[in-house]
Amino acid sequence: MNKDVTIIDLGLIDYKEAWDYQTKLFNQNVELKRENRSTVNYLLLCEHPHVYTLGKSGDSKNLLLPLEQLTDINATYYPINRGGDITYHGPGQVVVYPIIDLENFFTDIHKYMRTLEESVIQTLAGFGLSGSRIAGLTGVWLDPENSPRKISAFGVKTGRWVTMHGLALNVNTDLDYFKHIVACGIADKDKGVTSMAKELGHDVDINQVKSVIKNKIVSLFEMNVAGGDVRLEPVA
Repeated sequence: MNKDVTIIDLGLIDYKEAWDYQTKLFNQNVELKRENRSTVNYLLLCEHPHVYTLGKSGDSKNLLLPLEQLTDINATYYPINRGGDITYHGPGQVVVYPIIDLENFFTDIHKYMRTLEESVIQTLAGFGLSGSRIAGLTGVWLDPENSPRKISAFGVKTGRWVTMHGLALNVNTDLDYFKHIVACGIADKDKGVTSMAKELGHDVDINQVKSVIKNKIVSLFEMNVAGGDVRLEPVA
């Protein structure tokens, strides 16, 4: 088993560019597996300009704006190949894309999702916020019993146990953008969306959040960080 991981901070990057980058790494790993060669684990961290993405099982009607009006709010839209419904990505949100071979860790998609959720729950705890799960719903929520507010969304794709896509944690996110979608396809008006900044009453250092969530994922998956720390390393 190869538990080494290369961590790459892509900074603020166009969604399609990051998607193409993920796909390249994903395809490389799938090909390595076909050739019975050792795969390479990656953890990508980034932010995106305003964008809505629709998972393969989602309903396009959950985008509440006509496509031609997206330019009015400087947003783009992509139907993509992850699970889940529609979500929003934008500046002030930490996005994490693990491109890992689960055969290096455990071959259990349910455990994979719960472990990613746990990394967010532990990250939030470090900032004084209590994240929780809601049975039957993927994601991390605050105050699920009384006033459920989603703070982190998840959606993944796997092939031959290789993963892509991942999670988004609202840090200093402009929550007004969620008004234009039925977030994650959840129409229940009693369930809202929130951010760390909204809950804490002040902006949060997004680089600090990146550092914490990176360390939580590395710890929970018992990874070995190749090169010792976060680094920029484009793939040819």
